[in-house]
Amino acid sequence: MEEQEGWRAHAEFMNALARDGFVALGGPIDRTREVLLVVRASDEAQIEARLSGDPWSRSQLLSLDAIRAWSLRLGSIPDRAPGASVAG
Repeated sequence: MEEQEGWRAHAEFMNALARDGFVALGGPIDRTREVLLVVRASDEAQIEARLSGDPWSRSQLLSLDAIRAWSLRLGSIPDRAPGASVAG
């Protein structure tokens, strides 16, 4: 991922979403080109709107394949992940 054009701008954008608490968890899925994001949002439109600002959305390196509601049953996710950032 880090080798792709616009990595730094994408990483900065994702770091800001994590600092804001919108992105709770995220990372690449092993042996695929896919990434899983767990976000806090009221609806699909909010997710689409927030991610549309990513430089990789504009260059079509990032696309949404699926948005699914999820109910956490075990464990917990902190309200915000202070200091969490994308490598690079």
